[in-house]
Amino acid sequence: MTKTLFSQWFPGLVQLKHYQNEWLANDIRAAFSVVAVALPVAIAYAQLTGVSAIIGLYSCVLPMLVYAFMGTSRQLIVGPDAATCAVIAAVVTPLAAGDPIKHWQLVMTMTAMTGIWCILASRLKLGIFADFLSRPILLGLLNGVALTIIVNQFAKVVGLKYEQRYLLERLWEAPQRLAELHWPTLGLSIATVLIYLVTKRFRPTWPAAMLAILVTTASVWLLHLEEQGVSVVGVTQGGLPQFQTPEFELGVVRELVVPALNLAIVSFVSMMLTARSFAAKNGYDIDADKEFRALGFANIASAFSQGFAISGADSRTAVNDANGGKSQLVSIIAAITIAVIAVFIYQPLQFIPIASLGVVLIIASLSLLDLKAIWTLRKRDKDAFYLATITFVSVLVVGVIPGITLAVLLGLFQFLRIVMRPSDQILGLDEEGTIRTIDGTGKASPIPGMVIYRFNSPLTYFNAPYFKRRLLEHTEHTKDVGCVVVDAVSSFTHLDLSVMATLAEVHETLKKRGIRLILAGRKRRLRQWCELTGISTSEGGILLRADMYLAIKLSGCYLSAVGEGHVPTVQKEPDLEPAPKPIPEVA
Repeated sequence: MTKTLFSQWFPGLVQLKHYQNEWLANDIRAAFSVVAVALPVAIAYAQLTGVSAIIGLYSCVLPMLVYAFMGTSRQLIVGPDAATCAVIAAVVTPLAAGDPIKHWQLVMTMTAMTGIWCILASRLKLGIFADFLSRPILLGLLNGVALTIIVNQFAKVVGLKYEQRYLLERLWEAPQRLAELHWPTLGLSIATVLIYLVTKRFRPTWPAAMLAILVTTASVWLLHLEEQGVSVVGVTQGGLPQFQTPEFELGVVRELVVPALNLAIVSFVSMMLTARSFAAKNGYDIDADKEFRALGFANIASAFSQGFAISGADSRTAVNDANGGKSQLVSIIAAITIAVIAVFIYQPLQFIPIASLGVVLIIASLSLLDLKAIWTLRKRDKDAFYLATITFVSVLVVGVIPGITLAVLLGLFQFLRIVMRPSDQILGLDEEGTIRTIDGTGKASPIPGMVIYRFNSPLTYFNAPYFKRRLLEHTEHTKDVGCVVVDAVSSFTHLDLSVMATLAEVHETLKKRGIRLILAGRKRRLRQWCELTGISTSEGGILLRADMYLAIKLSGCYLSAVGEGHVPTVQKEPDLEPAPKPIPEVA
C-alpha cells in the first residue's frame, strides 16, 4: 500500500530507481546546457514580472526539484515562462499601485493560488483540461501574448518610457517618440542582437543568450555605462530566500482568484503540449492528472521560495532533449547549479543591462509569434481560423487576462456547440448487406419504410430537444415510414431524466403516425432506465434490440423489403456477437 502510494505521488523518483549509468554523461551535458539558457531567461522574466532579478533564479530551483520528483515527463524542464509572467504582470501591476514590496507579495500570493488551483484540479481528475483549449485558441492566445511582450519591451530596448498603459495606444505612441531615443541604450541593444545572431550562426551549440548577456554586462561594468543613463538591474540581495508572510488587505486576494484559475489552466495546457510532444518523440506516455499535481506543487514551492509562477519551458526542454537528456536527473543538476549561483555568485547580476534583457525577451517572444499559422488556418479550417483570430485580437484589444478568459470561454462554447448540435446520419445497406451511411457516393441505399438514425453525441438535457427535432424531421421527409431504428450505442450513454422524457415524447408522436420506435444497443441498460422512468417496452411500447443488425432483421419493414427483393440480406459483422438463433416470424 505504502509503495503504491509513493509511486503515485513521486513517479519521477520511481523512474530514477531504474537509472542507467550510460545516461549520466548526456544528462550532465544537458543539465549545464539548460542552465546556460535558463539563467538569462529567468532574469529577463523576473524583469517582465516586475520583481528583482534574483527572484527569477529562486523561481527555478525548488520548482525544478519538485517536478523532477513528482512529474511523469523525463525531458520537461519547468521554469519561468513568457506567457505566465505576462499574465502575472498584467494582474498584479495595477493592484500594487507602484509599491514594489506589495507587488512582490502579490506575485507570490497569486503563484500560491495558482498552485492550489492545480492541485484541486488534479484531485478532481481534471487532467482533461490538457485538451480543453484547442490548438487554434492557444495559437491565437500565444501570438497575442508574444506581440504584447514585444511592444512592451521595445521601449526598454531603445531607452524610452511609455506614457500610455494599453497596447494599441503604445503602438500608436512608439513611432511618435523615436526622436527621444537613448543612443547608448540602443547601441547596447544592437550589440546584444549582433552577439546573439553571430553566435547562433557560427557556434549554434553555444548558449547565445547567455554569451550576449555576459558580454554586455561586462561592457556596462568596464565602461561605467550606467553613468551615461543606461538602465541596469541594480544591487540585488541574493543568498538563501527568507520566507515572509504577505501583508495586504484581504479584499485584494479576491482580485487574484479568477486570474489565478485562468493562469493555472493556460500554464497547464501549454506545459502539456510541450510534455506530450517530447514524450511521443522519446516513446513513453505521461499522466495528465499527475502532471497537474506536479505543476501545482511546483508553483507552491516557487511561492515558498519567494518566486513567481512557472510552467513547462519549451525552449529549455528542447535544449535538454537536443543534448541527449534522458531523465529527471537533468532538472536536479540544473537546479543545484542555479541555486549555487543564486546563493553565492549573485553580485554580478547588478550590472546586467535592462536593454539586453529586453532583447532576450523579444527573441524569446518571437519564437511564440506565428501569425502565418493563423492565416494558414483560413484555408484549412474556417472555424479554427475565426477562433484563433478572435482570441488573438481580444488579447491585443482588451488585454492578456480578459483575452485568456475569452479563450477559456471559447473553448467551452466550442465544446458545447459540438455536443449541443452534433452531426447525425441516416444509415442504409450496401450491396453486401452491411450498414453504411447514406451519402452522395451511392454505396448505401435506404430500406423502404425504415429510417435508421444515428445521433453522434451522448444525449443529455441540453441536446435532447435537438435530437427529437432532427429525428422527426427525417421521418417526415421519408415516404411511408413504418419503423424507426435509433443507434442507442452512440447516444444513450447515461441516465438523464430529461432525455428519457424526450424519448417518451418521440415514441408517442411516432406512434400516432403509425411508426414503431426501435432502440438498438444497450438493451439491458435501456430496459432498466425505461422501467425506472415508466416507459413501456412491452406490446405497443418502445422495442429494444441488442444491436443494429438484429434490430433491422427483426423489423417487419425489413422482412417485407427482403420478400419483395428491394434490399440485400443484411450481414452480421463478425466482431459483434455470434449469429442469432433462427428468427421467428414478426407480425
